[in-house]
Amino acid sequence: MGSGAASFLKVILKNFDVLAGPVLSLAYPLYASVRAIESKSPVDDQQWLTYWVLYSMITLFELTFAKVLEWIPIWPYAKLILTCWLVLPYFSGAAYVYEHYVRTFFVNPQTINIWYVPSKKDSSGKSEDVLTAAEKYIQENGTEAFENMIRKADKSKKSGRYAMSDGSH
Repeated sequence: MGSGAASFLKVILKNFDVLAGPVLSLAYPLYASVRAIESKSPVDDQQWLTYWVLYSMITLFELTFAKVLEWIPIWPYAKLILTCWLVLPYFSGAAYVYEHYVRTFFVNPQTINIWYVPSKKDSSGKSEDVLTAAEKYIQENGTEAFENMIRKADKSKKSGRYAMSDGSH
């Protein structure tokens, strides 16, 4: 009888990441999210919305790189530790990651991608290429505005940034 309990405990410890992962990443956050919805405080709403955004990003990362992650034996444990850091209110990891990384990436309306290639079609039904888009920009805004945009792009490229700021957007 003692060996049965020991074997059961051994199986649980060997599969701790498999058992604790869903509880920490889904069950507790679902429970806490429902409690946050029912509370009057917007602070806990933000914590759990932030967590779900990050959880979806982690899931997308895992789905994208599944074949690579199979070869990393510590990945399930690293994910479990990361999830604990994000979930547990003591650490407020979700709020930290959101404020310092996600928010700055998604909530900056003044950056535009200089590598954008328009996919509009002209009157003949042909797609515009970069040269056509540049000519159209010069016609609408003038040569000086185009040269200023090129200078800004060169400066941002030299500083290591690939987006440039344009006051009009």
